[in-house]
Amino acid sequence: MSSITFDTLAYSKTLQAAGMPPEQADALAKAQKTAIDEMVAAKELATKHDLHMALAEQKHEILKWMMGMLLTQSALLIAVIAFLK
Repeated sequence: MSSITFDTLAYSKTLQAAGMPPEQADALAKAQKTAIDEMVAAKELATKHDLHMALAEQKHEILKWMMGMLLTQSALLIAVIAFLK
């Protein structure tokens, strides 16, 4: 399971240093932690494997298009050469 480390104490202290009241800073840090935990629980984050699979699919699509264009270009070149003879 994926997890994200979120330092609520450091976040709260940063907010307090910026002038936010301690109670409000603590509440905001807790709310932020809850939101991050819910997002991770919903599995909205891509894993390395997901990214590698998406990249492989994109490479495959690019290769298909390149080969199609190469064959089309070759066929057109052969047709032009045959026409010029």
